[in-house]
Amino acid sequence: MSRWPAAFGRFCYEFVVGDTPELAVGVALVIVGGWALARALGAAAFWFIPLAVITLLGVSLWRGASSA
Repeated sequence: MSRWPAAFGRFCYEFVVGDTPELAVGVALVIVGGWALARALGAAAFWFIPLAVITLLGVSLWRGASSA
């Protein structure tokens, strides 16, 4: 029973972070930035999250292609 929390923590870390901790940090920053923009601008901030996701995807693909 005492090993369950540690195993669950390792699973969550591998699921969220995996091989690219930079991408996990980028997603967290996008969520926080989207929240902040939505609080400041309201509905006018709808463009931020899709643009940031496309940017993160492009950076991730570029890094993956350059390391292969």
